[in-house]
Amino acid sequence: MAAFGTVFTPEMIISRFNSNGWSTPEVVASNSINLHPGAHVLHYASTCFEGLKAFKHADGSIYIFRMEQNVARLQQSSALLTLPKVDTAMLRQMILDIVKRYAVDVPTPPGSMYIRPTHIGTEASIGKAAAPSLESMLYVLLSPVGDYFAGGSKALRLLLEDNARCASHMGMVKSGGNYASALQPIIKARATVNADQVLFCPNGDVQETGAANFLLFDGNEIITKALDSSFLHGITRDSILTLARDRGMKVSERELTVDELLERVQKPGTEAALSGTAAVLTPVGTLIHNGKDYAVGSGTSDTTNALRQALNDIQWGSAEDKHGWLTKV
Repeated sequence: MAAFGTVFTPEMIISRFNSNGWSTPEVVASNSINLHPGAHVLHYASTCFEGLKAFKHADGSIYIFRMEQNVARLQQSSALLTLPKVDTAMLRQMILDIVKRYAVDVPTPPGSMYIRPTHIGTEASIGKAAAPSLESMLYVLLSPVGDYFAGGSKALRLLLEDNARCASHMGMVKSGGNYASALQPIIKARATVNADQVLFCPNGDVQETGAANFLLFDGNEIITKALDSSFLHGITRDSILTLARDRGMKVSERELTVDELLERVQKPGTEAALSGTAAVLTPVGTLIHNGKDYAVGSGTSDTTNALRQALNDIQWGSAEDKHGWLTKV
């Protein structure tokens, strides 16, 4: 497979909002978007998106994982960006329709069909720096993807940085601007300390990386930051925590300081991981702080691998979907 997220189906589904409401969704060529150069999104970043996946089961049937939660989060992000209200029933049907149209192109496990619903402000007005776009565009783009870990996964190196990924009141919005604001620190970390990602820890508060939530496994306990507006409320994160509880693990959603984190990772058997739609759970092997490398535990990732496999088994249809996470196409 090509690099993750670089191959797209030739068509997508789209709807536009104006004073008459939402247009009837239509299937169009994936490269057919026309935007006025004064479109609100191009100047004032009125954009949000989602990332979810469809999976092909052994009998050939197609299931989408946690679609309802992704639709709800896009509606939340749109509201926080003061974009026009998303018609959730319409978006749900748009996702189902376009995935069904390209069902034959959904890869078999460990591949999947990555689904990218996107909502952008399209009103042509460069005078609206402090006002919302009254027009918008909602589309659903598909990308067949292979295994995110093609060639084998490796434990990541994270640089702990006393800085925020984005404005604290915008963290729970899945917006392009938040990812853009994290790029410079990530690029610098790669160049200076050979880090794979930055773990943002403003004022010593362990939050998230540029594109994933952070989880710490200490024995039978998972520790992760409690939900607030400063970071993304990951759906994969929620899924992993739910599966951990099912296994009898203790889930502690609370504040985690850099000092406590560095103390805990020096204990044998401790693990750390990043959670997200693309990678599910990625093991973290090293934390970098004040010029020093801290190896995480004894280098094992047994809990990380077990929880990732448990989630994959549900997604691929080889384990019971006890929580009703799958929607059949």
